[in-house]
Amino acid sequence: MAREKEVTILNIDENDFMNRLLNHGAVKKDEFLQRRYTYDFNPVLPNKWIRLRTNGKKTTLTIKEIVDKTAIDGTEELETVVGDFDVMNDILKVLGYHYRNYQENYRKIYTMDHVEISIDSWPLIPTYAEIEGNTTEEVIDALNKLGYTLADATTLDVASIYKEIYGIDVLKIKELKFEGSMSKQN
Repeated sequence: MAREKEVTILNIDENDFMNRLLNHGAVKKDEFLQRRYTYDFNPVLPNKWIRLRTNGKKTTLTIKEIVDKTAIDGTEELETVVGDFDVMNDILKVLGYHYRNYQENYRKIYTMDHVEISIDSWPLIPTYAEIEGNTTEEVIDALNKLGYTLADATTLDVASIYKEIYGIDVLKIKELKFEGSMSKQN
């Protein structure tokens, strides 16, 4: 499994952040609605799950494991592209995996100096930005270039951001959507 190298800057002012990006030569690559299902392993493994995600153009199936949520490279990921979001969900059902959660978020992707920077809007919480690179140094350099320090960032995953920062147990929300975001609860 590969290690992600990323940090998150919480509660950004989206216009100010986009200006910082553009002032440093960032290029907008895409913008889309992401949809995802998350599934527990059977038996359930703490800090490890399966994610099926699509942005309407590309669908991936991923095994994610948090090995150290305080480290820039604290998440391991094994990912592959799959052909069809709904069919893959049906295949997982046949294999005995029923989704734990369905989630949506809007994402704008920029690149700057070989680093991918995403502006993510999720239901119920303020917009934030993720900076992901090939090395820890690339991530820290991009963070500094944009006027932030490591102290301004977090390495928490989405569920931990919801719970630890905003007091929302997102894992108990069956369907997290923008319209009627808490329409179904466990």
